[in-house]
Amino acid sequence: MQEPHWLGLQGRTCAVTGAAHGIGQGIARQLAAAGARVALLDHDRESCEAAAASLRAEGFDAIGVFCDTSDPDSVSRAAGTAEAALGPCFGLVNNAGILRPAALQDVSLEEWNRVLSVNLTGYLSVSRAFHGQMRANGGGSIVHIASIAGSFPQTRSGAYSASKAGVRLMSRQIAVEWSADNIRSNTISPGMIRTPLTTAFYAEPGLESRRAAMTASRRVGETEDIANTAAFLLSPRSSYVNATDIAVNGGMDAMLMDMVPRPGFNQSNGN
Repeated sequence: MQEPHWLGLQGRTCAVTGAAHGIGQGIARQLAAAGARVALLDHDRESCEAAAASLRAEGFDAIGVFCDTSDPDSVSRAAGTAEAALGPCFGLVNNAGILRPAALQDVSLEEWNRVLSVNLTGYLSVSRAFHGQMRANGGGSIVHIASIAGSFPQTRSGAYSASKAGVRLMSRQIAVEWSADNIRSNTISPGMIRTPLTTAFYAEPGLESRRAAMTASRRVGETEDIANTAAFLLSPRSSYVNATDIAVNGGMDAMLMDMVPRPGFNQSNGN
């Protein structure tokens, strides 16, 4: 029989940024269900507190904390608040992110830098803010939410792809530099995941089936797919997984040759 808390996260404190909505909220819920004490960090104060209150109503130990990850002072205050309420952090998920669509020749430097300040520099600020807690507590695990767009350019998306590629390398550097403190660092690169922000896409007739056909799993991903992977990477069960990236994309990156028209052979594109 499987242990009720087989991940080994019961009673451990975990923090999740961008936890008011979508993937971040799904990760926070999965960690709470695994028995962790969860600090939900987000710049949307009202929604963050509502998400934490919903978890508490189900009997979980959770708090909502305002945090602007682009502001190091806000990050430092949020880390202190989380520690005071729940104890030193063991697991951290860097998930907060933004997208400012624009072609490279058109994106303003202000918007370019804004995306980097949240998606890349913000991840560093949050990691450093919780580093001391983890070190003092004997170690921990950090998961950074990157993107398949960090490996394949997502056109007309400004700095998004560059920021996610940077996250992947920064995570590996953290893993090496903080290894003496028994802190692991990994990334998750989601593919097509259904979230509140992408719901409108699927209102277009046939879009979901066309997207599903681009994956070996023949479906669009859900927030639970990312949450389950994040919980595993935070847990002691993954203690020998370090400085790596896990693509959670349904095998999308394996589909290239099947998308090349080959009459009589293709299964994915109707040729």
